[in-house]
This record gives sequence, structure tokens and C-alpha cells, in this order.
Amino acid sequence: MSSPLIAPSLLSADFAHLADEVREVEKAGADWLHLDIMDGHFVPNITIGPILVQALRPLTRLPLDCHLMVSEPGKWIEPFAKAGADFITVHAEAARNLPALFTRIRKLGCKVGVSINPGTPPATIWRILPKVDLVLVMSVHPGFGGQKFIESSLKKIQQLAALRASAKLNFLIEVDGGVNASNIGSLKRAGVDVFVAGNAVFGEKNRAKAMKQLRKELTQRKAR
Repeated sequence: MSSPLIAPSLLSADFAHLADEVREVEKAGADWLHLDIMDGHFVPNITIGPILVQALRPLTRLPLDCHLMVSEPGKWIEPFAKAGADFITVHAEAARNLPALFTRIRKLGCKVGVSINPGTPPATIWRILPKVDLVLVMSVHPGFGGQKFIESSLKKIQQLAALRASAKLNFLIEVDGGVNASNIGSLKRAGVDVFVAGNAVFGEKNRAKAMKQLRKELTQRKAR
């Protein structure tokens, strides 16, 4: 699999200075930018829409990782793809016909992701794993940033990694929620490829130092 990727979550950024925030984390070595799209129905919060993704697209060359936490993802695939999304991830809990959504996402030139909530077992998505580029494991209950990592998520990640290896699949495993310098090493060993980091990056005054610490923990713990 690829080297570990860090995707700062803009949910934790300062929206009054979002362009500066994006430039700062890109300069600090971010690999992707993670955007949480919430509609106030699937989750009890409202965040951003396609217009903001469109505004961000010219500001960075980093992949835009758009996570649709919405009750009707089919309505939003085209708008976000046209706005400049590189990855579009939909929730297994929000869609009845995931393969049809995946086909639409690919036709629009985006990579396909599927996400599962803390209460959803990996077995519910096993059959569709050959069709995705990324599996996003929610390690907090979706809707708000700053939550504590749910420890049972580690086992789910291990199960997904084992299945990926046994079936010789190539999807990335991404984790979102409570990721920080104290647990990023154990998450890497469990099989995570992409680490969404919100408060661990934007909650620190020195974003470059925060990113450096996360990289250091990944390198040190990998070697142990």
C-alpha cells in the first residue's frame, strides 16, 4: 500500500481565514484536504456545500476528499464532482444502491469512497469492497469535531485490513475522528493509510509543528 497520508479536516479550521488555513497546512506537508459535508438530516449539523469546494479548488493542488454525510447522497454527487472534488465518499447507511452511486461517481472522474459509522460492522460492505478506492471508518459519531476516539474502531480497521490482504484488494483505509499523535501509530499498525486530523492540526497554533509531530509518531511507531 501507499505511504501514510495525512488529511487535515477543514471542519476544525478557522472559516474566517480558510484560504490562509489551506495554504498553511499545504505548506506544512498535508497530503489531502478532508471536507465534511453535513446536511442537518443524516447528522445533526450543517457545514459546507459545493460552492465552498469550488472556491477552494483554485487555491490548492491537494486532492479534495469530500465526505458526504447526507441523507440523499445521490443528489449531491454531480454538484461536488463539478465543484472539484477528487474523492467522493458516501455512507453505507445512507444509500440503498451503493454500486449505482459508485458508477455515477466514477463517470464524473472522481475516486469512490464508502464510509461506515461506529455502529456499522465491516461485514455490511464486504461485497462492494472490490468497487471502491477508499473505505472511511468513522471512529467517532459523525456530526461534530473534537470527539474522543472510539476504541472499538481499531478492531474494525484490523478486520478491513485482513480482508483486503486476503482478497488481494487495493482500497485505502481511512480513519476519521479523534486521531492524534498518541494513537496515530497504533492506527497505522492496524492498517490505516489515510489519517483525517482535525483538532490535532487546526487545534494547534503552529500547524507545521503539529504536522511534523504526527509524521514523527508514524515513523517512530512504524519502526518499533
